Amino acid sequence: MILAKIKLTKNELKLQKDALKMYRRYLPTLTLKKQQLYTEKRIIEAKAKAVRKEREDLEFGFRDWIAVFSERDAFPKDVITVSNVRKGKGNIAGVDIPTFEGADFSRGDYDLYATPLWVDVATKHMERAMLLDLEAEVLDEQVRLLEVELRATSQRVNLFEKVKIPETEENIKKISIYMADQQVSAVVRSKISKRKIGVYSVENPAKEDCS
Repeated sequence: MILAKIKLTKNELKLQKDALKMYRRYLPTLTLKKQQLYTEKRIIEAKAKAVRKEREDLEFGFRDWIAVFSERDAFPKDVITVSNVRKGKGNIAGVDIPTFEGADFSRGDYDLYATPLWVDVATKHMERAMLLDLEAEVLDEQVRLLEVELRATSQRVNLFEKVKIPETEENIKKISIYMADQQVSAVVRSKISKRKIGVYSVENPAKEDCS
């Protein structure tokens, strides 16, 4: 680990200790957020999968109509269009996400007398299929947004765990050792100074005042 250059002072020691407390205080919160984001993402992915499965089952239920739909002019062109997609706002672990609240459809004009009765039934099923497609798209967007935040949160967790905390602990250790050495050196210098003063006093006793 390459440590940044730091000042070997008491003030720097306090700054490093305060930083370490902050990292240790926020790390559990970040870890919890990471777990929550991962869990919620998996739940939404499962929901999106279920929606698509329902869409497939719906389409499979109309397998006998495929040939009819594929015939030219058998089904009115643009008979159903999405006029409005209703979305709300949600929040998961601090992440703003869109929520699907439904959609409005517009039906094209067609001759009710000339058009087979099955067209009305088919349009209702088509609306349901389109609703499921729209819901799946919103769920995909939720997953995408959660993945972005999960990636950023995971990077912060790794930064704290593998870089900031070890680096700060090492800085504290380095400063503490330096200050301890300085304190020992000061004590040694003080003792040496006192010893020199004592020796000087013995070798050069003060002369008595004869006056």
